Formats: sequence, structure tokens, C-alpha cells
Amino acid sequence: MSNWSGAAGKRVVITGATSGIGLAAARELAARGARLTIIARSESNAGPVASELGADYVIADLALKSAVRRAADQILARHDRIDMLVNNAGVYLTERTMTEDWIETTWAVNHLAPFLLTNLLLERLKGSAPARIITTASDAHRRAEIPFDDLDGARAYAARSLRGAGYVRYAQTKLANVMFTAELARRLKGSGVTANCFHPGLVASGISREQKGAARVTLKVMDAFSRRPGEGAETLVWLVDSAEVSDMSGAYFADNKQVAPAPAANDRDVAGRLWDLSELQTNSAPAIAG
Repeated sequence: MSNWSGAAGKRVVITGATSGIGLAAARELAARGARLTIIARSESNAGPVASELGADYVIADLALKSAVRRAADQILARHDRIDMLVNNAGVYLTERTMTEDWIETTWAVNHLAPFLLTNLLLERLKGSAPARIITTASDAHRRAEIPFDDLDGARAYAARSLRGAGYVRYAQTKLANVMFTAELARRLKGSGVTANCFHPGLVASGISREQKGAARVTLKVMDAFSRRPGEGAETLVWLVDSAEVSDMSGAYFADNKQVAPAPAANDRDVAGRLWDLSELQTNSAPAIAG
């Protein structure tokens, strides 16, 4: 895969590209000549961004398995090639909610949606090799465990954190992102498709407005010292565009360099168990053997 020629002319499918670091990354990738397909939740958000960037778009509520499947079907029908998939969309919810599929929403959007979307697009990515899969994770994963005994998130949302309500659950999903990436890379070995994830740094999100008490104060202080979205997007763009990472897969990056994830992220038994659970929760047939 050392013949990587950058993002120019490549089909890049990206979620979460209508705001924040996703929008900043999409703008930069479009400027570098990438051909973008944006997956967004609403026409009102997707339309203006797609028009600005010359992108096409698909509407999907990533909390719902049926919507993810429809989005994948539309993308496969439109495009004979997919060179890169960027799983960037995510949520940080301060209250526990359940989706129509009766899955806790943060888990559904942050972990199950990228798991399902990746598997649905995987054969097209393999047929377009060399190809890349990039997932937005977070250093929040360093304070988490996979919640096999708390799948509905009841205990996670009841847990107290100075970073605010919902932080424990968010951290769990970010660990799932890192472990999914590592397991996916193992299963894709020799396919010509790499899978990597990254920490964008602390990016101002406005989440402090949804908090109360000490958590709100803490997060407002953190926002004041946070990166702007364009800074948070730099590693994402680098992972898409750079030839330096052509032969790297299953790695965790921050500030354009590989860093070690939390020790828990290296547990292959847990990663395999998480993969099996994710298949069960998404009603997915195995796309790639373990």
C-alpha cells in the first residue's frame, strides 16, 4: 500500500460532517480534491454543506439500524468505489435514552453505527483497495471498561463524574471504538484495507450548557482551553491523506503520531467478545471471519 496517492480523486464516505471536526475535515478534504459522500441526520444540515463542498449526501439517523442499512444501500448503489470510510459521527448525551431498536442511544450511535456501517460497506472497500477506515475515538477510553453487564447504560448514567452526566457512558463507547478498530485490523490483514482510529484532542463542544452544578463549571473551564474544530480535525485529515500511514493498521493516533492506547484496549479476548456482541446487537451476519 506504499503507492498511496493522497485524497485527491478518492471517494470518501464520512459521517458527522455537518458540524465540528467533521465539517472542518470535510472542508479540508474537499480542498484537497476528495470526492465526498456525507451521511447526515437531516436535509437541512446536509444540503448546505453538500452544496458548499460539491459533495453528495445520504440522510440517516445513525441511532437506528434500519437507517444505517438504508444509507449503506444507497451508497453502494451510487458508487462503484469507496476508497475511505470515516466514522466520525458521535453523541455525548447527558440523559439516558433508548432508541426505537431498544438500544441505549450513546452506544447505538457511537459504537454500533460505525460497526454496522463498516461491515455493510466492507466488500466495496476491499474491492477498492488500497482503502482506509478511520474512526474518531477519544482519550476518554482510558477511563473505561466495556459494559457487558450494563448494556442499557443504567449504571453508567447513574455514575457521578466531574466531567458531567453521561461521561462514563461516552468513555465506554470510545473504548469500544478503539477495540473495534484493533479487531477490524486483525480481520482485514492482507486485504489491502487498513483500519485506524484517533484522538482529536479536547475540542470545544458546548456540552457545558447542558450540565448543572460542578460539572457545568468544570466543563466551561475545559471549553476555554479546548481546541477549535479545525485543530481537532488535523489528525483525521492526515490519516486520510498521508502516505506515511499506508502500511499501518490497528493503531491509535493523536497529533499526527501513533500513541499507545489504554492497556484495556489491547485485550484480544474482550475485543472478540465485543465483536460477537456487536454482531448480535446489529443483527449482522459475519462480514469477515475471526
